[in-house]
Amino acid sequence: MGAGHAHPLHLDHRSPVHALAPEVKILATLLFTIVVVATPRTEFLAFGGYALLLAVVTALARVPVPWLARRATIELPFVVLAVALPFAGHGERITWLGMSLSVDGLYGAWNIFAKGTLGVVASLLLAASTTMRDLILGLDRLHCPRVFTQIATFMLRYLDILADDARRMRIARLSRGYDPRFLWQVKAFAVGVGALFLRAYERGERVYLAMVSRGYDGRLPRPEGGGATTADWAVSAVLPVAAAAIALLAVLR
Repeated sequence: MGAGHAHPLHLDHRSPVHALAPEVKILATLLFTIVVVATPRTEFLAFGGYALLLAVVTALARVPVPWLARRATIELPFVVLAVALPFAGHGERITWLGMSLSVDGLYGAWNIFAKGTLGVVASLLLAASTTMRDLILGLDRLHCPRVFTQIATFMLRYLDILADDARRMRIARLSRGYDPRFLWQVKAFAVGVGALFLRAYERGERVYLAMVSRGYDGRLPRPEGGGATTADWAVSAVLPVAAAAIALLAVLR
């Protein structure tokens, strides 16, 4: 599946979380997120419990909190939407600091913020502890659709090549004195994007024909061995099981 490719969210160091097989981490993150999303928005203590679980995982994975906080800002557009809900919501209203706020809007804002933040942090922890190659390998071991894993594999392998092509085309435009800064000047950029697409398409055709000539039958070879052990599954199950227990206790109390 290619080697030596790392994504910018991966932290390359040793930790108990890094050592787990990728498929168990993917499944644990998915199940944890499902539990979080299914939790009623009024169960505030449950969300605090989920945050505590992620804090433990963060410590075990040796992920710096500032690193995590900076990258969690990807959810800021949703936070802005959540802030607007108390003002735009309907139904019962309360007054706070002279502002009339919708009770249902406040609950909605909390729901978006809490679940969105927990989901983003869980995803970042997965990315920080797993290389892109291992993520694709883990999806393949979990029997993700073959087409998806193959496309992701080829994208990972040739992304650097396409980025280098785009960089050379930009340098060529600049060397000819064309530096578009306004909407009506983007013709050269649009032409460059079209040329890059054609290059990628032609390269893909050549690569596919070369693979077929070497016996490609629609499935990339898997690395031998290295699958998840029973211990890996047991350790990874702690997160979703603990989250499910917290949700159950919150509902039954």
